[in-house]
Amino acid sequence: MVGLPITTTFLKECTFYISMHEKLLHIGLTKTEAKLYVMLLELSKAQAGILSRKTGIHRRSVYDALDRLIEKGLVSYIKENDKRYYLPTDPKRVQEIIDEQKNEISQIMPALQARFMEQAQKQETLFYRGLEGIKTIFEDQIRDGKDVYIIGASHQAKELLRFYLPHYTDKRIKKKIKLHALYAGERHSTAVPLAQVRYLPASFASLVSTSIYGDKIAIVVWMHDPVGILIKQPEVAKAFKNYFELLWKMGK
Repeated sequence: MVGLPITTTFLKECTFYISMHEKLLHIGLTKTEAKLYVMLLELSKAQAGILSRKTGIHRRSVYDALDRLIEKGLVSYIKENDKRYYLPTDPKRVQEIIDEQKNEISQIMPALQARFMEQAQKQETLFYRGLEGIKTIFEDQIRDGKDVYIIGASHQAKELLRFYLPHYTDKRIKKKIKLHALYAGERHSTAVPLAQVRYLPASFASLVSTSIYGDKIAIVVWMHDPVGILIKQPEVAKAFKNYFELLWKMGK
């Protein structure tokens, strides 16, 4: 027996339906509900038995899922000759569900944010690993909005974060956040925007850099898989700032 040829159009339709199923899962539909809703959009009107045969879903599960879709406002039904036919509602209902979810989240967001801030104030020391974790520290500098004082500004940072740093610099310039950076060894060939830079002898070179901003200190070890420690402690930040001022006077 020779099978039917698989056309490009057929493959595109399969990909399209799979994509729709997956995206509908994001609004809280189950896989069964998503399949049935998409199938109803294709059929316009169908009985539960037809939907079961078309989707391969057990008939009992079809009934249960249709009841849930009716509750969500995505499916309705009519009776013709004592037979129940199911119809899909306008897909705009999907956007309404998303808007309702956003509204529900916005209502509880103040409480969530208050709880987060309450716990964040207790956490005076945070540990980060990997590039994404280190980016979190840089984004915290942007949110803080204070000038950043760097001891041991690292050339490795420019290489490891080469795709991220331009975005960070743009945000920093928009918020007028100045950098005061102490490098060790050879001078940079390119200027750092909105920054004062001084250089210490090569003997000060290290994989560790320390950034002071506001009442926080960020210590980053610039390895292949970098590690960062963020300390929120005014007294410690003041001590590191004094250390920075001493080294700044030594810089050229």
